[in-house]
Amino acid sequence: MAPEIALEKGDPGSPTHDASVDFTKPGLDSDALKLAAMGYQQDMARKFSIWSILGSGFSLTNSWFGISAAMATGINSGGPVLFVYGIIICCLVSICVGISLSELASALPNSGGQYFWANELAPRRFANFASYVTGWFAWAGSIFTSAAVASSMGSAVVGCWQLTHPDLYVTDDSPESTISPWMTVVAYQLINFFAFFFNCYGHSLPKIANIALYTSLVSFLAILITVPAKAPTHADAKFVFATFLNNTGWSENGIAYIVGLVNANWAFACLDCATHLAEEVPRPERHVPFAIMGTVAIGFVTSWFFSISMMFGISDFNQISSTSTLVPLLELFYQAIGTKGAIRGKVAYVGRSPEIEEFQAINGSAKSD
Repeated sequence: MAPEIALEKGDPGSPTHDASVDFTKPGLDSDALKLAAMGYQQDMARKFSIWSILGSGFSLTNSWFGISAAMATGINSGGPVLFVYGIIICCLVSICVGISLSELASALPNSGGQYFWANELAPRRFANFASYVTGWFAWAGSIFTSAAVASSMGSAVVGCWQLTHPDLYVTDDSPESTISPWMTVVAYQLINFFAFFFNCYGHSLPKIANIALYTSLVSFLAILITVPAKAPTHADAKFVFATFLNNTGWSENGIAYIVGLVNANWAFACLDCATHLAEEVPRPERHVPFAIMGTVAIGFVTSWFFSISMMFGISDFNQISSTSTLVPLLELFYQAIGTKGAIRGKVAYVGRSPEIEEFQAINGSAKSD
């Protein structure tokens, strides 16, 4: 029988935590043994399949939703050229990031992800500090991303209401219907509370991940086909592929374009999601890299074709860039479809899960750490 192996913190190649791991414990499979070699016990059930972890990774990144949610930035910071070519630029960068994450996830499949890798790969003298700082940056990024998703969903909800209620907020000082900031804040907090309670009592992320993957792809195809098909007029190819617009106030177009890349970059945010599920999927050294690179591939295809389809469906660009809903995609849908009820349905279908997925992933990662 193999002896018990004590792993002491501070030794080269040792894991983050002090641990005394019994390799002879009954029921340890190859995945649990690899985790034990890193100084961790197998405490979580490996209930994710390769498709559910891909679904979780993609539905969290949800590239085409990211493009639509942040369109208010890109539409004025480059216009069509920003979407067509900015997505390609950010995709190339994301491929490099994804390859690096995949290499580390394959060699050290641990739910801690970046902070664990920092501890293992940094010089022993700086390992604890590097791990601490990396962990806090990763956590802060998750918090800010959650806030951004909730804010975009809140804006979409209020924008839908304003679209169907032109007299939403009319005052003596502002005779035209306007959206007051407090409305978006209230919607934002309601979405936050919903996601919070969902994560307190809902523990069905694998099923939700599968559903979210397919509903995202189905809604993507529905919008991709419906908008250009129903649009009364279409933009020409020169407008879509060769028109640069700068309504930011920056005198330098280059600066405006770089600012607009925030929109394209958001389409590939949260690529590390699958790494934090490494202890909940079998053969993580293979499945996690597959989920990461699959997310980049599906994200590029969906976001790029979605953007081109939307640009061809534009009838009045000025109206979209200055829409009273503050959500350019709603105005674009309205120009193309012309039915406000159908637009509400589409937005509800598009935004059904990203905020829940974000909070569930953060919650699960915190538990596994």
